[in-house]
Amino acid sequence: MARQERAIRTRKVILEAAGAVFDEHGYTATTIAMVLERAEVTKGALYFHFPSKESLAQAVLDEQLSLGAVPPQPCKLQELVDITFVFGQRLLSNSLLKGSVRLAVDQCAPPGVDHSGPFRQWADHLLGILERARAQGELLPTVQPRQTVELVVGAFAGIQLMSRALNDRDDLAERISVLWGHLLPSIALPGLLTGIDREPDRGLRVLAALDAADVEPVAMDLSAH
Repeated sequence: MARQERAIRTRKVILEAAGAVFDEHGYTATTIAMVLERAEVTKGALYFHFPSKESLAQAVLDEQLSLGAVPPQPCKLQELVDITFVFGQRLLSNSLLKGSVRLAVDQCAPPGVDHSGPFRQWADHLLGILERARAQGELLPTVQPRQTVELVVGAFAGIQLMSRALNDRDDLAERISVLWGHLLPSIALPGLLTGIDREPDRGLRVLAALDAADVEPVAMDLSAH
C-alpha cells in the first residue's frame, strides 16, 4: 500500500512538472530531460509511468476535465457558469492545467497526442448540464444545447488565449463575465437572468466555499469518452 501511494505521488509530481514545462515551452521544444529536472525524479521513475513524451503529453491533456469540477447547483445554468469561472481561476496558478490548455491548442503536437480530446469532453460534459437545465425549465425554447455548449467551449478557449497574450490572464475573470453577459440572454429564461451570478470574483468565491466546506465537486464522468 505504501508503495502504491508513493507511486501515485510520484506520478502526480511528474504530471505537474510536465504541465509547467509544456506550458512554458510548448510540445515540440519540451524534452524529457526538462521534465526530469523540474520534477526531480529519476528517468526510471518517469518511464515507469510514461513510456514516451507523447504518452506524458496525453496524460496531461487527460487531466483537464477534472480540474473544472464545481459543486452542484440547483440552477444548472449557474453550475455551467461556475465551471467557466472556476476553470479560469485555477488556470491562473495550476501548472498542470496550464500545460493541458497549452497542449490542447498546440497544433505541433504529433498525431499520437489527441489534443482535440478536451474540446470534445468539455462539450459532452456541458451538454449534460444544459440538458438538465432544459428539463428544469431554465432555457429559452429556441436553444439548441449541442450548438450552445460548443459555442461556449470555443468562445472560452478564445478569450483565455487572448487574455494570456495580452496580460498573462490577469483579466480573464472579467472577460468570462463579459462573455456570459452576452450569452445568457440568448440562453436563459428572462426571469432567471438576475439570479445568475456572473460577477468576476465568482470563481474565487466558489473555490473558497469548496475549501471551507470541504464539499465534493461534481464528478466528471469520462466513461463515455
